[in-house]
Amino acid sequence: KKTSTNEIWLPFDDGLDPLATPWILKTLKEKKIKATFFLVGKNMKKFPDLVEKIINEGHSIGNHSYSHMNGWKNKTTNYINDINKCQELMPKNFLFRPPYGKLTSCQIKKLKKIYNIILWDIMPYDFKKNIKANQIKKNILQKIKKGSIIVLHNNQKSYKNLKPILSEVIDIIKDTGFKFSSTW
Repeated sequence: KKTSTNEIWLPFDDGLDPLATPWILKTLKEKKIKATFFLVGKNMKKFPDLVEKIINEGHSIGNHSYSHMNGWKNKTTNYINDINKCQELMPKNFLFRPPYGKLTSCQIKKLKKIYNIILWDIMPYDFKKNIKANQIKKNILQKIKKGSIIVLHNNQKSYKNLKPILSEVIDIIKDTGFKFSSTW
């Protein structure tokens, strides 16, 4: 993301999760930073209290589709209907992150009329089953630069990988002079 300051963004995708979400929120509060949570609509319906908690704690939320659809594997009409179904559960903001980062050019054209499409430049693979926590840390810290958008995940798979390193990674990033933003 273009920025004239040392801002970086730390969004969490795929939530909500009754184990991971409260832990992430607690960590962010301890570190005094704000993040963006790209939420899946069906999870928003299951855990409305967690949506409210994210918002009440001052974090941003964005649309990650209702059912975590892959744009490449779905017709544009079905894909956009799924996104709009999630949007009905959102407060008045129009951030959208495509699941898997996969969109067709037709989908992009239609979505850009309504949504600010947010991708990323750092994918640390925190969701991979056999990745070590230190590798995730390395994937982030070796690539971070002004304007970076680091995508992490708010689910059970990532929870076990992030738990040993998230707090430390945030401290290192802050000590390097970067500021966390949740404003798009």
